[in-house]
Amino acid sequence: MRCNNRALYILGYALAVAFAVLSSAPGSWAATTPENLRAAWRSELRDHSRYLAFSQRARAEGYGEVASLFRAAARAEAIHAQNHAAVLRSLGDWVQPRLDFPEVKSTHENLQSAIAEETREHDVIYPEFLHQAERDDNAAAARTFSLAGTAEAEQAFLFRQALASLNKLKGSVKRTFYVCPVCGYMTEQIAFAKCPSCFSPKQRFEAVS
Repeated sequence: MRCNNRALYILGYALAVAFAVLSSAPGSWAATTPENLRAAWRSELRDHSRYLAFSQRARAEGYGEVASLFRAAARAEAIHAQNHAAVLRSLGDWVQPRLDFPEVKSTHENLQSAIAEETREHDVIYPEFLHQAERDDNAAAARTFSLAGTAEAEQAFLFRQALASLNKLKGSVKRTFYVCPVCGYMTEQIAFAKCPSCFSPKQRFEAVS
């Protein structure tokens, strides 16, 4: 059942992309692809910082497994940010963004916040950015948006799972998650030969706990 749920999340992202493409009139996007890359880069850097802070709070509250999950998610977000920045550099458009200190609440609230953010990104933001990149014929931007969006779907799934089991996770110890260093796809176990998103060999996945 769990594998079916994961597949449904990824399928939902693909459908969201298709809907964005089919429902958008020509010229309806206000932002350019470079602007979208900058926005995505800032967002991923912000989430990297947030999830590291959320990890510390989870550990302090005795949710060791959730702390590991947030650390793995932070690593994934850093990879997304690096990929976006690489495309920006290739366009000659690169300025280090300023970030605010992340707001940290209880682990329960932090998981809710993370779920809302990841869901918004893979349901709305990345499908829109991907469509604009395709209209601009920017294959590199389209790829980095597509890979990040797929990874966000899996993160949302894992965050939802953690929130649903939070009471059982009190007093848990750290747990190992695995992150693809190429696209940021993260998983609880490597039950595949290649990354489901970018097809990198499973041997390249990083263990994060």
